[in-house]
Amino acid sequence: MTVTNELWRHGSPKSTQMWKFLHHVNTKYQLSLSDYPSLYKWSVENVAPFWEEVWHFAGIKASKPFDQVLPGSATMFPRPDFFAGARLNFAENLLFPPNTELDESATAVITVTENADHLTETSWAELREQVRQCSSALRAAGIGENGVVAGFVANHVQALVALLSAATVGAIWTGISPDNGVSAVLDRLVQIRPQVLFADNATLYNGKEWSSSSKTLEIVEKLQKHGLEQVVVIKSIKSIDSGLDLLREKGVKAEEYASWLQSSPNEPLVFKQLPPSHSLYVLYSSGTTGLPKAIVHTAAGTLLQHKKEHFIHCSLTSSSRLFYYTTTSWMMHHWSVSALAVGASLVLYSGSPFQPHSYMSIPRLLSSLRVTHFGTSAAYLIALESNNIRPAADPSLDLSALEAIYSTAAPLPPSTFAFVYEAFPARINLASITGGTDIISLFGAPCPLLPVRAGEVQCAGLGMAINVVDSASSMENPSPVSPPDAPGDLVCTEPFPSQPLTFFGPGGEDKYRSAYFERFGPNIWHHGDFVRMDPSTGGLVMLGRSDGVLKPAGVRFGSAEIYNVLTRFFAADVEDAVCVGRRRETDRDETVCLFVVIAQGKVFDEILRLKIKEIIKRELSPRHVPGVIEEARSGIPKTGNGKKIEVAVKQILSGMQVKTNASVANPEALDWFRDWASKMTQTLA
Repeated sequence: MTVTNELWRHGSPKSTQMWKFLHHVNTKYQLSLSDYPSLYKWSVENVAPFWEEVWHFAGIKASKPFDQVLPGSATMFPRPDFFAGARLNFAENLLFPPNTELDESATAVITVTENADHLTETSWAELREQVRQCSSALRAAGIGENGVVAGFVANHVQALVALLSAATVGAIWTGISPDNGVSAVLDRLVQIRPQVLFADNATLYNGKEWSSSSKTLEIVEKLQKHGLEQVVVIKSIKSIDSGLDLLREKGVKAEEYASWLQSSPNEPLVFKQLPPSHSLYVLYSSGTTGLPKAIVHTAAGTLLQHKKEHFIHCSLTSSSRLFYYTTTSWMMHHWSVSALAVGASLVLYSGSPFQPHSYMSIPRLLSSLRVTHFGTSAAYLIALESNNIRPAADPSLDLSALEAIYSTAAPLPPSTFAFVYEAFPARINLASITGGTDIISLFGAPCPLLPVRAGEVQCAGLGMAINVVDSASSMENPSPVSPPDAPGDLVCTEPFPSQPLTFFGPGGEDKYRSAYFERFGPNIWHHGDFVRMDPSTGGLVMLGRSDGVLKPAGVRFGSAEIYNVLTRFFAADVEDAVCVGRRRETDRDETVCLFVVIAQGKVFDEILRLKIKEIIKRELSPRHVPGVIEEARSGIPKTGNGKKIEVAVKQILSGMQVKTNASVANPEALDWFRDWASKMTQTLA
């Protein structure tokens, strides 16, 4: 394989924390590691020593030291207990970051929306005080260790305070963005039965203010039957009613956020000291089969992995300012708030990335807020390229502080790599990164010791023993791809601390095993990404998903969410359906394609197509709406036991020639999809 052209190298690699960490390992273990590949090789061949060095080098605040990093015979499943014996608190590590000198009057968080008048700055002292008040109020409400606190909230400082307060008292936090519909929220929250719900009264998006009160009321009505006791309404938009009276009429305790904090008991800020494997967050799988699965992530696993990535891979320090364009539902929100643990300040943004100054809206914020590290989706950068938006050429902007741009949620095309180095200062580390909700962190990461090459994720992250295996391999004999640069399934073969603890609720351990270890057995994590590894550079080329997960514009969800809406609202019209993502070589993004089998006596027409789109938009979100809705005239392809063969349909529509182990009970259905895909290709041509 030809090595792609270099676009960037660090100007002073030996000044970075990555190089200092390499030197530290050499000194302690009397090694002669000289570059990133040799450091990476040591990290995956010496799992326990590597993570112990990260714990000390990156700095973890613990009230009790660990007894051992890993059990002697640790396997990936069941999940090994990392750092057993230690006691720590996640929120304490973010609010009082070790190894960092902080001025408590300095800015910790900037909250900003499309409306510049909404900008607020929160100092470290103010953030700590708000968490003291909020955690005290949670304790007074009966929330403690293993309680559940949920947020139906946008990305702002109040949401961050609620998250940190839940962690302070040892409760579990789960966040869902207000752009989700009621069905999507309840599919998730009913499973985990939150006792306290934080909810925004309204949101601002694309220049319009949207009340959330009716959705919150419907959500609360349902959750009351599942243990909800307290609602705290955050008045994000002052001109819109908080809806407290209607909530109280339902018999639930409801208070406005500001008064709830002010009336909290005057108690000191006390961080509950907990085991490293204590539950911290619940994030949600895409729901490819049934309801979205509630993934439980641990406090120490999340903290340690994020500090490794922020401090060592991304070179974030107390002088840095991180702005990740994300919603509270996305794992990148959780990843970004952890940057507080290295003393970095955060920019929390909610709203459209194209308001109020069209494509220059975000670049203006990068300039005015002196952002050093900016994270976004590939779709955003592609949009800038498509519209030839070049912020570096605008003399009114000052992007001199910008050090890095991170892109995730979808593969970044090679042309966009090159464009970013023309549109932004050429000194930045542009990093296409990849990981996921499942590991709340990265498999593919930035690296200051390696060049950036167009179309490639720079490297596998330290300690992440990834490989590419033949997609047609059996569980008994998972074999590497041949030749080594062939596409295949991304796997990980050594334990890592941010492995989920379990899936929430009954049967969680079985669901966990089935999600990641059913394909290749208990010692190989099967991630579901379809990738190619460049043997000459060590870089990864992301080719999409190898399973049925949908990721249009970087928004990750599962086909089951669409099926649930069809069952609820279109049972009389739609007999069956298959929903997959299509991404051909010529496509810039994935398109959600929904194919329906019409019930006997019914007709598929434009009226039904528009009605399906309307209901999916209302019940889930605008991002869930399929780009293609067609009638499947030969049925839905299924296995002998009746399981839909989504992956085969996805591969056919995307023009991928990939082997499948599925035995098709109705091959004529697959033939129909081949014909349909061929006609679409001819139409484009």
